[in-house]
Amino acid sequence: MSRSSPSLDTLFTWIRTESPTHDRAGVNLMMDLVVSQMQDAPVAVERISGTEGLGDVLVLRAGPQTSEPGILVMSHLDTVHPVGTIESDLPLRLEGDRLYGPGIYDMKGGAYFALEAFKDVARRGAAARPIVFLVTPDEEIGSPITRPMIEDFGRRSAYALVTEPARDGGQIVTARKGVGRFDVHVEGRPAHAGSRHKDGRNAVYEAARQILAIEAMTDYARGITTTVGMISGGTAVNTIPQHCRFPVDLRVETVADGEAVTAAILGLKPHNPDFKLTITGGMNRPPYERTAATSKLFDQAKSLASEIGFDLVSAPRVGGGSDGNFTAALGIPTLDGLGIDGDGAHTLQEYGLVSSIAPRQKLMTRLLETLR
Repeated sequence: MSRSSPSLDTLFTWIRTESPTHDRAGVNLMMDLVVSQMQDAPVAVERISGTEGLGDVLVLRAGPQTSEPGILVMSHLDTVHPVGTIESDLPLRLEGDRLYGPGIYDMKGGAYFALEAFKDVARRGAAARPIVFLVTPDEEIGSPITRPMIEDFGRRSAYALVTEPARDGGQIVTARKGVGRFDVHVEGRPAHAGSRHKDGRNAVYEAARQILAIEAMTDYARGITTTVGMISGGTAVNTIPQHCRFPVDLRVETVADGEAVTAAILGLKPHNPDFKLTITGGMNRPPYERTAATSKLFDQAKSLASEIGFDLVSAPRVGGGSDGNFTAALGIPTLDGLGIDGDGAHTLQEYGLVSSIAPRQKLMTRLLETLR
């Protein structure tokens, strides 16, 4: 892909169209671009209005009109960077092979070229199976409105292909940790910090003890991590705080560990009966474990990549979750990390490697042509 190619110009437009998850208008502008991209191809486009203040969902269909299980391709067009990032902290720029910009790596680059591959296969009538390309608006917040759709399409699919970014030099993803999310609310008793200190029950203090217990559940040997990355509480420096709240992030490698740690977190008790502890949440994404069927799918992709001229390597289990967790948990052979190579997801140094686009687009094309 040359610097002056129309495809690269279109990708620039995608990056300039900032689309953080909760900016419904921005996400829907991205969906408009995809609809426009499909106009001259034999692709059935279904647009489903988003709910809960989120953007719309696109269901794109192509390939043979049969009842056999098809291929599910998944991309999300929401990003984590707030509107204005491209004008200040992460400007769009091309430095050598690196294309910088918000969302280029996670995951507009991969979504764009996968859609181009899908369109090409549709035009030529070359698909081996029916294809559903699901374009979603909410992956970065756990796919709250699209998870039921993903699982429904997954159950009717023979394979799932996910265009999340490649890892560490182009490695593909065949396993991910499961993700749990919890919200903890500690309620104590307010009091004046000077004259009535002993009458108070400090919710922040109790929260700190609960956080120690939660962080102690981390077990690197088993691939379990617990993280409290935010905390809020109190109303004034001279007041014993009545309330304190914090979220918990949980990552696990197995379903059993997810169940065990979830039970441990939900079962936490206050150290003093004068405190009230309310905990909600659970596993948001099930573990994506590498099965024999996924290994076979990877082997086919590796063989196709070799024909194209590059070596496809499987990454070790990835800590972050994706929509591939949902399909893998249903037993659907799932390949993830099929997107652009690069680095810096969710940071102000995010970039994609332009040189990775053409070969990985060809790989997606060959997968859609040959998966039977």
